[in-house]
Amino acid sequence: MDKKLVSAPCEEVSGLKKLFTTRSLCLSAIIAALYAVLTMFLPALSYGAWQCRVSEALTVLPIVLPQAIPGLFVGCLVSNLLSPVGAADVIFGSLATLLAAVGTYALRKNRYLAAACPVVANGIIVGGMLAVVYALPLWLTMLQVAAGELLAVIIGLVLLQAMKGVDLSKFQ
Repeated sequence: MDKKLVSAPCEEVSGLKKLFTTRSLCLSAIIAALYAVLTMFLPALSYGAWQCRVSEALTVLPIVLPQAIPGLFVGCLVSNLLSPVGAADVIFGSLATLLAAVGTYALRKNRYLAAACPVVANGIIVGGMLAVVYALPLWLTMLQVAAGELLAVIIGLVLLQAMKGVDLSKFQ
């Protein structure tokens, strides 16, 4: 039997355990706090049909830091507690961010494909939710949210490129 096939699930479990170290939990908490603060301090950009959450630039972090996945989810959930949309944004907005973060991590080998995950997930889920809540045209609202998300993701990719020389192994 091929040893790679047998050890692959064990390596994945080992990788998940690394997310629950004190260092990883602290990093996730820092990312969550940063996401929430950036969103709440820029409410005009963060909520509504036309939105470009500066905090969404962080959605590319799962490419290099798996600890960003829970951090982004919690940060989004906390910031959506103040959303004028209410419970729908807490539920659907937070799930969209979680889905986007998991997708970004899963596709991390191709940075541009990975970066498309937040754009698509938020465009469809958040755009669809806003269209229903505010009785807006579905496709236009999805496109508006996706456009704002694309701008934030481009900012995130630029920042990620600037961090290229940083040794992130300390955080693993």
